[in-house]
Amino acid sequence: MNFQRFQAREALEINLIPLIDVLLVILIFLMITTTYSKFAELQINLPSADAQKQLERPNEINITVNAGGQYTLNRRPVVFRDAAGLSDEMRRAAGELKDPVVVISADSNATHQSVIHIMEAARLAGYGHISFATQTQTR
Repeated sequence: MNFQRFQAREALEINLIPLIDVLLVILIFLMITTTYSKFAELQINLPSADAQKQLERPNEINITVNAGGQYTLNRRPVVFRDAAGLSDEMRRAAGELKDPVVVISADSNATHQSVIHIMEAARLAGYGHISFATQTQTR
């Protein structure tokens, strides 16, 4: 016996509003957490900063590197083969200074590798304080 034979059945329906709400929340989450980077459009010219010139300190080792890869240590040209050689030159330039600050002045067109050589030499020499010199932007 089927007693439900003459009863009208409810039409099945899918409620789309909760589904749309969940999709919108996911879309908003993805939009917020996504980082947009356009490497092809980056036009950078390093280094420059808006800061006052700092007075020279007596416990500094000044190392400069130009775009051609030539190094000077306290305004004297330095020739070396590897980071260990530059490290020895830095120790000689430091003399009796206790924990000197290594100030790197790199040309904006100098390669990153030339700056890394200086940082590696400072690490080998045991100098943990490194600073980068910049120039004030002219507008």
